[in-house]
Amino acid sequence: MGVSTEPHTPRTPSSPRVVRWLPPWLQNAKALVRLALASVVSNVVIVVTGGAVRLTDSGLGCPTWPRCTDASLTPTGKYTGHDIIEFTNRQLTFVLVAIALATWLVAMVRREQRALATGAALGIPVQAVLGGLTVLTHLNPWLVAAHFLLSMLLIAVTFLLWWRLRASVPAPTSGAAVLLARFTIVATAATLAIGTVVTGSGPHAGDTASNGTIRRTGLNVSSMSQLHADAVMVLIGLSVGLVLLLRAVHAAAAAQKAAAALVGVELAQGLIGYTQYFLDVPPLLVGLHMLGACLVWLAALRVLVTVVPEASARPRFANELSA
Repeated sequence: MGVSTEPHTPRTPSSPRVVRWLPPWLQNAKALVRLALASVVSNVVIVVTGGAVRLTDSGLGCPTWPRCTDASLTPTGKYTGHDIIEFTNRQLTFVLVAIALATWLVAMVRREQRALATGAALGIPVQAVLGGLTVLTHLNPWLVAAHFLLSMLLIAVTFLLWWRLRASVPAPTSGAAVLLARFTIVATAATLAIGTVVTGSGPHAGDTASNGTIRRTGLNVSSMSQLHADAVMVLIGLSVGLVLLLRAVHAAAAAQKAAAALVGVELAQGLIGYTQYFLDVPPLLVGLHMLGACLVWLAALRVLVTVVPEASARPRFANELSA
């Protein structure tokens, strides 16, 4: 998924610049860490609100893009509230832009993790355009899936940015455990991808197009659900195996806690998934399942960056963080 797991050895350039036009409190290491964390949280939030748009059948509440309607940039009330829901979700993009730009600006000033900060900032407009294309194609399920998966990529980038900036020290362990951790992240990504296909084949299309059509993948939802359940079982098996292996090799406590947390989140997510399936996918549980998908992904990313072959060097401003 484009996230490097190799030990990170930061460069040691000259001290961070101090610029007069930026408040001093925004130029220290702690501010940058908090901004990076805000980026992670905001990207998770917009996944959940985007799910709310779909689950309230408001996906085409604003039937065009970038305007809400052909004649208006803002909602007109014609769509009985659905336009307001969709328009509100669109406005959250500006919150993400503000946080991403602030993070990028401080990263540039401090000369820290500039590549990751730039990637996180550039991902927001790309995501906005992709979201616009899903509207213009009347919620094409494959584009909707891509929209979700791009959010997962942005969550990965912002998480890695936050992880590195907060001076996190990985837990070096055996090569077998590292390999199993990488298999686990691949299985997590595959499970998320299959989940988007299940959603694109199920009853929550997001809205009905003006011609009365509902865009679906055309795949059998029962078959896709079974495939998704199989992927979940593989993922849980790999995760439990990782927990046992880390204990067997007496890995550091941080690695064992990360793996155990992943299993716990997976079990909770699996419970929600099976419950929603047998209750005929009620919208509220589907929304919780989307939040759970983000949490599973974050937990898997934590395992990936914690279980490494050898310890990474602490960022050069680690002492400043603890000051």
